[in-house]
Amino acid sequence: MRPTAGRRGQTIGQALSLTALGLALLAATPVANASAAPQDRTGQLVASAQHSKRAKAMPRADQEATRYAGNAAAQALAAEIAQRRGWEQDWVAHWIGQAQQLPSVMRLIAPAQPGMAKNWAAYRARFVEPIRIEAGLRFWQAQRETLERAEASYGVPAWLIVGIIGVETLYGRHTGNYRVLDALATLSLDFPETHPRAAERQAYFRGELETLLQLSREQGVSPDAWRGSYAGAMGLPQFMPSSWTRHAVDFDGDGRIDLRTSAADAIGSVANYMQQHGWRSGMATHYPVRLEAGDADLATLLAPDIKPSLDAARFQALGARLEQPASEHAGPLALVELRNGDPLQGGSVPSYVAGTENFYVVTRYNWSSYYALAVIELGQAVQAELTGPGAAR
Repeated sequence: MRPTAGRRGQTIGQALSLTALGLALLAATPVANASAAPQDRTGQLVASAQHSKRAKAMPRADQEATRYAGNAAAQALAAEIAQRRGWEQDWVAHWIGQAQQLPSVMRLIAPAQPGMAKNWAAYRARFVEPIRIEAGLRFWQAQRETLERAEASYGVPAWLIVGIIGVETLYGRHTGNYRVLDALATLSLDFPETHPRAAERQAYFRGELETLLQLSREQGVSPDAWRGSYAGAMGLPQFMPSSWTRHAVDFDGDGRIDLRTSAADAIGSVANYMQQHGWRSGMATHYPVRLEAGDADLATLLAPDIKPSLDAARFQALGARLEQPASEHAGPLALVELRNGDPLQGGSVPSYVAGTENFYVVTRYNWSSYYALAVIELGQAVQAELTGPGAAR
């Protein structure tokens, strides 16, 4: 999972964002998953390389990449990790030395070019579409009992789990072909100095590299065997190594956690992640909202960003009109703005919803309001196919 702070899409620059859906989608994507800040990330960035044709396989430019063996900075990092963990320094140095510097990762981690307008309509169309909905329907049918058990255990609805895994990896079809060891070593040792938060993010990725080595030791997996996104996210739910160690669960009961091939472990782990980040069973994620033309105090309404901070009465007093049951919502709300391109360049006016605390929880998986609403709408679209009037399921 990854981070960058776009106006509505992120908060303190978290989230790891994989940047490769093309310029339109990249503009609509707050860079989060691939540019992570010091907090655990679970989901791939909204513009994840997993979802990008040009980032699925290792680029040709990386095929003769330089290894870090003999690199002074790599050796110093290995010594630091070994001392902190009490591991054999030769073992740590060997594996960091085996990692390759990947120029493509250094390019992909760069933030979106300034001046490119976000576009919710284009972003939504990439994820809430027939192929993904049909794949989600098949996934739900195959995993119905597991999804029901996860919902009963964690209070997280099946449609939300289905939406997250669908946006992240198209139900396991696109989990990433980068060697995670290479990606994390590159971002730990050669994070672009021109990035506005280079030091913070480099420190984050160093922690993820260390945790990848921890996972390898615990699971008996060679450190160079892990595959994932250019930012180091792995498996069906695209967990970063730190999210794997904190939130992943053995939901199929086979005695090991496998997010790469076990749909049950992925389902249980996503549900556990959401519960641990504050999901409230039975609460809506968002409501429709109507802004009073000329009367809405947008500056005040948008000031808290996507953090729910205003009760329904105050929300409406500022010109954001709600209908029932939104007007009776007991908790705080946030005005979530989703831009639809630049109106001066042929784009449409922004879309708005009233986000609840549960909407905010979804953004903790990927720090982007665009991502959160795409996940919600995909999951609910799959549920509609499953339970709709013509569904013979």
